[in-house]
Amino acid sequence: MKGVSPDSCNEDGLTALHQCCIDNNEAMLLLLLEYNANVNAEDSEKWTPLHAAATCGHLKLVRILISRGANLLAVNADGNMPYDICEDEAALDYIEGEMAKRGVTQQLIDDTRAATERQMLADVRRIAETHGDLEAYDSQGATPLHIAAANGYLSVVEFLLDHNVRTDVRDKDDWQPSHAAACWGHVEVLEMLAQAGADLNAKNKHDETPADICEDPEIKDRILELRTEQEIKRQAEAKRKVRRSQSNTRTQSVRRTSLRDKGLTARRDAVEEARLRLQAENKVSFLRRGSWGSLGL
Repeated sequence: MKGVSPDSCNEDGLTALHQCCIDNNEAMLLLLLEYNANVNAEDSEKWTPLHAAATCGHLKLVRILISRGANLLAVNADGNMPYDICEDEAALDYIEGEMAKRGVTQQLIDDTRAATERQMLADVRRIAETHGDLEAYDSQGATPLHIAAANGYLSVVEFLLDHNVRTDVRDKDDWQPSHAAACWGHVEVLEMLAQAGADLNAKNKHDETPADICEDPEIKDRILELRTEQEIKRQAEAKRKVRRSQSNTRTQSVRRTSLRDKGLTARRDAVEEARLRLQAENKVSFLRRGSWGSLGL
């Protein structure tokens, strides 16, 4: 393995150690560890080799990884630790036994799950305080809202939306944050995004909407409900705009009529005033002529 890093990974972040745990290849696993492969390497979805071995139920590999320092409390992108996704009874018993030996409590488990979200919230707050860009892209082409939506970090999503980040930002695959929330099944995040105006009909580069990439039937139904609610809201808003426009037109018409009436009234008043003035002048003239005649002038 001279000149080759044991931690080299593919486009999904999978290392050779991950692959050994999937394939149950004990010999290669031991060889990689001998060459100092990172026992806690994370792929693009934050899965460690122990996550892979646990979910596949490979007890021997689970034992080896833990003996070499694998993190029992590593949290993946779905918020799961290795024991959460282990269905093999023997492997699960071993993992839970090792957790008990290390004094792992439920409080520690809960705190560890929340630690990443708390850290991200602190990070985006710091960015906001220094007037940084809350929509900046990372090396994978994702914004903070994409990351928070994918991980179900409600506090971070709420903070970002309160700071008016766009809900229609796209990553390198044309995924919007709503796609990320749908893919990883974070229905509360989807509801927050929908409330903020996210387009749940948006399509990625494969022409897929959030509902299309959601594998959970119940969440898929909820997305369709949210889309219907958005459409009803849009139609109601359109009607309100039409009513406001009609009201403004009527108001302007009344105003124009009022101004026109005022003009006509003013003209009528002026004519009447002139007529009365002429009558008064004629009367004075007549009286003067009469007076002059009676005096023999």
